Amino acid sequence: MPADYRATAQWLKDRLPRLPKAGVILGTGLNQLAEDFPILFRLPYAEIPGFVSSTAPSHLGNLILAEVGGTAVIFLQGRFHYYEGYPMEQVVFPTRVLACLGVKTLVVTNASGSLKKELEPGNIVLITDHINFMGINPLRGHNDDELGERFPSLNQLYEPAYQKQIEAIAARHSIPVQHGTYIAVGGPSLETKAECAAFAGWGADLVGMSTAPEVIAARHAGMKVLGISIVTNYSNLFHDLAHYQAEIQEQAALAGKRLQTILTEFLSALDGQ
Repeated sequence: MPADYRATAQWLKDRLPRLPKAGVILGTGLNQLAEDFPILFRLPYAEIPGFVSSTAPSHLGNLILAEVGGTAVIFLQGRFHYYEGYPMEQVVFPTRVLACLGVKTLVVTNASGSLKKELEPGNIVLITDHINFMGINPLRGHNDDELGERFPSLNQLYEPAYQKQIEAIAARHSIPVQHGTYIAVGGPSLETKAECAAFAGWGADLVGMSTAPEVIAARHAGMKVLGISIVTNYSNLFHDLAHYQAEIQEQAALAGKRLQTILTEFLSALDGQ
């Protein structure tokens, strides 16, 4: 069983020079985003009670407190995935720690495969909704009533006001952003052509192996969520080529600079809210 997330939050409070106002979970290929801001505090996951190792490729496994504008932000360089063999309560443990630290805004990022021809590799996509097809819900089991209610609503799960802010920021910088529904699968095998066709038929635009658990846990704990996906490859609906992690990481890194511009302005504005 994971350690108590409240105890871990208190452990971090005793060490952090400032308490964060926002948290950012960095997906595949996006570690550098945390390194480009003034860093106030850095700690490997291995030294944090209750955190485990992130074994996914390119997930560095560091907690970084950085200053973005005037806003103190915790960046998580890598997440824990269900496919790594961790129980779901471990997957969402960092999210609950952030909630207990007082974080009110959570930004989740990921790399995804496109299920729609118009969503090309390199596109930045605002996640407007998701389909949890992982076969398990992170809220299953005992409910922590102090953290959140037993049956939280997932209506407008991804904060519409945040999406409008991102649209405005992107327009000012002439950065195109798209919108889409993300479907989360268990992995780690990539999806078959038949599965991709089914997902597209359900209304999904993007497919990946993360995000939904953390977002559900964040909503349960009362956080507002901004979800951003980097399209790193077309799903095999559109070709018969195998995908490789190097390709996925390369596309994420290429889009990272544009994403950094957007997130810098968004997170800086939180300081006055």
